[in-house]
Amino acid sequence: MAELYAQWQAETGVKIIAVSIDDARTMQRVPAFVNGKKWMYDFLLDPNSDFKRAMNVNMPPHIFLINGKGEIVWQHVGYVDGNEEELYEELKKLLAAK
Repeated sequence: MAELYAQWQAETGVKIIAVSIDDARTMQRVPAFVNGKKWMYDFLLDPNSDFKRAMNVNMPPHIFLINGKGEIVWQHVGYVDGNEEELYEELKKLLAAK
């Protein structure tokens, strides 16, 4: 998704926000990892696992597609090559429903 983000954002206005669910032992390594990947989207930390518990995230990556009303309209757990195309199709469906 990182490679496609600029295109998706220009085409759809989508905003990607990544949330790290690393624990206190590994959390300090996250910023260097993100910078090394040159990800251009926002990145947040969940140091107390509040987000993880609230959203019932058990296995990363866990992707949520949220509409303009703040409602989760699609979600997906895990990643294999090609999942980004599925996300893009769901994003286009969401935009078409507006």
